[in-house]
Amino acid sequence: MNDGGIDIGSTAAKVVCRGDKDISFVIPTGWSCKMAAGAIKNILLKDGVDVSKEDTRVVSTGYGREAVDYAAKTVTEITCHAKGAAEIFGGEKAVTVIDVGGQDTKVINLENGIVTDFIMNDKCAAGTGKFIEIMANRLNVELAEMFELAEKGDPVPISSLCTVFAESEVISHIAEGRSREDIAAGIISSVALKVSSLCSKQRLADKIVLTGGLSENEYFARLLSDRLKKPVDISPEGRYAGALGAAAVASRL
Repeated sequence: MNDGGIDIGSTAAKVVCRGDKDISFVIPTGWSCKMAAGAIKNILLKDGVDVSKEDTRVVSTGYGREAVDYAAKTVTEITCHAKGAAEIFGGEKAVTVIDVGGQDTKVINLENGIVTDFIMNDKCAAGTGKFIEIMANRLNVELAEMFELAEKGDPVPISSLCTVFAESEVISHIAEGRSREDIAAGIISSVALKVSSLCSKQRLADKIVLTGGLSENEYFARLLSDRLKKPVDISPEGRYAGALGAAAVASRL
């Protein structure tokens, strides 16, 4: 028996399989969630997991969850990230989960692993991973290099709440001759500020954890910790929180 969780986000698709086979991997979502779901099916099949068989139960979540036509059930990201984070970070009665996704950012409060409250940013991408990706393209660097540059720089001000206007600010800083290090630092700092502003609308637990694509980034976690005046825990498994939570739901079908 295998229990699979598939979290198709706007940028990356994460997969966790537990049972006879223990598998986890990430692939780019690309332009089509449907194609990503098909690619995941083929990868699992090559690893010995056939999602068409009765001994494999799949639950999908994320932005593209409806595209996984072989899923037995679809579940919201809130529920799945909560369950996944509780399993990864566990051991605390009260936990606040911060998920910085490609398209939105979520702040979820848990009590004994159960969601008690949550808040999401609006549809603006300025406080999300997509914003960082767009700005990295503008600076002509890869995402990993963006954070490396940011750690070396002194942040320039980027105050706009709109991605389009924020990009205009970046273009102005480039025209002024500011270094890529300083601009990168300003970009990452602005995301940390926007995420912390969203967090200020919630009562945060003493235990705060980061999930999603930035969950392994020590530099961003440090910036966020400074903003929140509380430590923010990270884990290499954090990016799989949604898929892990979906697999947990699948195990109870």
